[in-house]
Amino acid sequence: MAEGEKNIVLETQNLMVGYYQKKNSFPIASDINFSLTEGQLIGLVGTNGIGKSTLLRTLTRMQPELGGNIVLKGKSLSDYSSVQLATQISVVLTEAFASKNLTVLEMVSLGRQPYTNWIGQLSEADKSAIAEALYITETKALSEKKCYEISDGQLQRVAIARALAQDTPIIILDEPTTHLDLYHRAYILKMLKKLAIEKDKTILFSTHEIDLAIQLADSMIVMTPSKTYFNTPCQLIEEGTFASLFPKETIAFDENTGRFGVNS
Repeated sequence: MAEGEKNIVLETQNLMVGYYQKKNSFPIASDINFSLTEGQLIGLVGTNGIGKSTLLRTLTRMQPELGGNIVLKGKSLSDYSSVQLATQISVVLTEAFASKNLTVLEMVSLGRQPYTNWIGQLSEADKSAIAEALYITETKALSEKKCYEISDGQLQRVAIARALAQDTPIIILDEPTTHLDLYHRAYILKMLKKLAIEKDKTILFSTHEIDLAIQLADSMIVMTPSKTYFNTPCQLIEEGTFASLFPKETIAFDENTGRFGVNS
């Protein structure tokens, strides 16, 4: 590997995603090919119902692929045990926490489950990882608060802190900025960008905030009805990929500013 070149940690090869129903398969997207490297923030965008969440759930083995391959660190995703996979990929979903009666500290501590002993006792290494996750996400001051006592923006940072405490090389987030105002959307995405750079994490997130993703992501996966694209934001702009996402009579993409606007 050349000097400065990053390792590929997760890649897909002609991946087909969708769902099974009574032994029949229903594809949503196919021929998905991308390679994600360490220290990279990757945005996943596309219109509603295009298959973004299905793709993320397939990458995290929450549902099976319909075809093709997913390779994690040079090995097929299917070859990992559940415990092994939990040390490689952490997930932040849009679903609410199962119990908001837990304190923030207790919730973040759950990220250490793949490493604790059978009674869930935290070691000094576990406590250190939890403390660092709270510090990075600026949630330490919330430690003793119940999760139902904090705002949506704070709760999203707690979810990310739990994923950080899990200490995996890959973090996958499904729409982490949903229900947040503009400031907190930008705050969360800038925090993810910083984490990718400083902690050498591979962070993949789906979002409707395409303008913000273009500004902050190193690479982007763009899902359309005809094809799934993968490239840097600049290359995707040059190729006209974003301009084809929405009907031009309604929403236009300005290649000079990298922003969408509503046609009057």
